Amino acid sequence: MKDKGRGRFTRAINEETKFGVGAFFRAPRQHDVMDRDWNISPVTKSLKDKAWKQLGTSGSGNHFVEFGEIELTDRSLGIEPGTYLALMSHSGSRGAGANVASHFSSLARSLHPELPSELVHLAWLNLDDEAGQEYWAAMELMGEYAAANHACIHKHIAANLGMEVAIDIENHHNFAWKETHDGKEVIVHRKGATPAGEGVLGIIPGSMASPAYVVRGKGEPASLHSAAHGAGRVMSRKKAAHALKWKDAKQLLNQRGVTLLSAGIDEVPSVYKDIDTVMVAQSDLVEPVARFFPRLVKMAPSGERPED
Repeated sequence: MKDKGRGRFTRAINEETKFGVGAFFRAPRQHDVMDRDWNISPVTKSLKDKAWKQLGTSGSGNHFVEFGEIELTDRSLGIEPGTYLALMSHSGSRGAGANVASHFSSLARSLHPELPSELVHLAWLNLDDEAGQEYWAAMELMGEYAAANHACIHKHIAANLGMEVAIDIENHHNFAWKETHDGKEVIVHRKGATPAGEGVLGIIPGSMASPAYVVRGKGEPASLHSAAHGAGRVMSRKKAAHALKWKDAKQLLNQRGVTLLSAGIDEVPSVYKDIDTVMVAQSDLVEPVARFFPRLVKMAPSGERPED
């Protein structure tokens, strides 16, 4: 990415998405997800207006929007191998999703007073009961809403720049799926993991100064068709705030050719594991087909409560 183009890309990010816990658009974005049935539960019904205002926003914590260079090595993606401009984002279901999770988690805990304090957060809802069915429907809607957030971010930034999209890849994580394993239908919850079924495309980020990998799943049964969601942290947010200095982070970013628009010190590269080591460790789970190198990065500014 040439320096003279960074201002144009910076404006596109700043104008077409917003960062922070309460970020919203005064003129809401449009997407078919808002035409879904938001009356499937009282909690989703009450959150529809909030969700609409936040559609296309990016949140905080480890959520980001990045321009960079992607090196394609696989013709099966539909274009010739080579180096291309790419946009990568990580967002979620925003305030609506957080409220849905909080509501049903509280409900589950109230239904299982027998659990000891150390197990209270493992409380559950039975899918054969009305509450469980309501939660499942609400979670599915929040998954669609999270995907719509990504779609809006990418659509509007591409339109801002007047660019056509050659490839678009999106994958869920921190989500639950009904799947069949060992001949039995089960619920697979991939917290901190990404689907890696045979032939399934996914994205495994590193950090703001290291590559992200586009991968194709190998469908390994022992991992329940799953792989890592990202490099993973080696340092807590609290420790990072006390131990790390911006001058060290900026020196590394300069060495890697990365321009950082905003972020918290708890998201700098040294809080994450080495992504190449992580990829080697899961070579039986996924096959890399491309690498994305960040060049222009924006995250929520320091002081924002994390929404990972």
